[in-house]
Amino acid sequence: MTQFTELGLAEPVLKAITAEGYTNPTPIQAQAIPALLKGRDVVGIAQTGTGKTAAFVLPLLSLLATKPSRPAPRTARVLILAPTRELAAQIADSVRTYGSHMRPSVAVVVGGVKPGAQIKQMSRGVDFLIATPGRLLDHMDTRAISLADTTAVVLDEADQMMDLGFMPAIRKVMAAVPSKRQTLLFSATMPKPIRALADDFLRDPIEIAVTPESKPVERIEQGVYMIKGNAKPDFLAELLAADDMDRAIVFTRTKHGADKVVKHLGNNGLYAEAIHGNKSQNQRIRALDAFKSGKAPILVATDIAARGIDVDGVSHVINFDMPNISESYVHRIGRTARAGKTGIAISLVGNDERAYLRDIEKLTGKSIPRLDPPAGTALDLSQPEEEGPHKQQRNGGRSRPGGGGSRGGHSRNGSGGGSRSQGAKPKSAGSSTGGKKFGGKPGGQRPARSGGGNSGGGAAPTRSRGSWSPASS
Repeated sequence: MTQFTELGLAEPVLKAITAEGYTNPTPIQAQAIPALLKGRDVVGIAQTGTGKTAAFVLPLLSLLATKPSRPAPRTARVLILAPTRELAAQIADSVRTYGSHMRPSVAVVVGGVKPGAQIKQMSRGVDFLIATPGRLLDHMDTRAISLADTTAVVLDEADQMMDLGFMPAIRKVMAAVPSKRQTLLFSATMPKPIRALADDFLRDPIEIAVTPESKPVERIEQGVYMIKGNAKPDFLAELLAADDMDRAIVFTRTKHGADKVVKHLGNNGLYAEAIHGNKSQNQRIRALDAFKSGKAPILVATDIAARGIDVDGVSHVINFDMPNISESYVHRIGRTARAGKTGIAISLVGNDERAYLRDIEKLTGKSIPRLDPPAGTALDLSQPEEEGPHKQQRNGGRSRPGGGGSRGGHSRNGSGGGSRSQGAKPKSAGSSTGGKKFGGKPGGQRPARSGGGNSGGGAAPTRSRGSWSPASS
């Protein structure tokens, strides 16, 4: 088995890797790192949870280690573009962790915060500039930063940036970078527009695909409840109140929907935080920190916000609302089963979401097992389907939230204005047929419902939930 010591990484980087307890690279790391150290352009097709961030951060740090000179004021040696504030922050954390023995200068340039601190950081010159495209263009317009000395560019989650309408902004940014550069593009899927982008910006790239496109990680146990829409809130509370529920992310379709879910869970004694584009950057940071620390074991988020969430120990993902873009399902459930662990993904499918489920199963090439919902809440599948939200955008079509805004219809704050879904990661999911709790221990029973049998579902159990209770935080 390949080890990091065999890949040609610089000594300071190897020390940091060792300190983190890593010895063996993931498949994408084993393939990408040697190519990047040789100066090659790389196209990486990889799902979340495959270690792709380290696949480009480690070799870029190693290359900088061979050129210890400091950057000039208002310049950046390495530029990393990301679709969301959260992902930008996650990448910055990785740079600092793996560069702990090098102490590279890092600036994170995103919307949602006052620009003054960002301008001050960039004024000194930085080794790594990690940015959302809209806010970066703002700073380029005011000459707070120049990319004339940038030697490497990373386009991370390129498919998501395309979904958000960032392509015009990305093209403007790339036009400001020297043609003599190293370019890296990473994406979970590789549709034709992303392929065209790679052809425009990369020179003779090495293409690395570590998993089939749009194929969910095999370590994730998936299940679907075909359930009446008005029964979803109470059933969700039941799932999250289960004794074996650990750390969960719940996805909703809208920002307003995420807030409603958090309020409903709170009314049932469950502490959850929401993260979406209407939250300020400081609010999003506090919510994510609470989730990481375990203070808030439930996170409710939209697709946009959740793309940057990389938290160990997320055991469950629950789709409270099904995504209308099939690829988003893959990204959602990839929040669990990270770092070689297993995970559970549960979807609550209403009558207006049945078509979305079919699209997802067609994309992934896999039928998702149906589970038994509580009595009185199951959909009558013989009845006609309702038309779901944004039906015209199904079947791989890509919506661009925030239409009408500048620069590709995207708000410049990096929030993705108009996020489509929200989520929080639940851990267990009630019972399946045969009296077996889905994702739990054999023979376990779903928590008792108070007032069960009505179409809206009963209230979640009121009992002590240990760390799940706000009072215990």
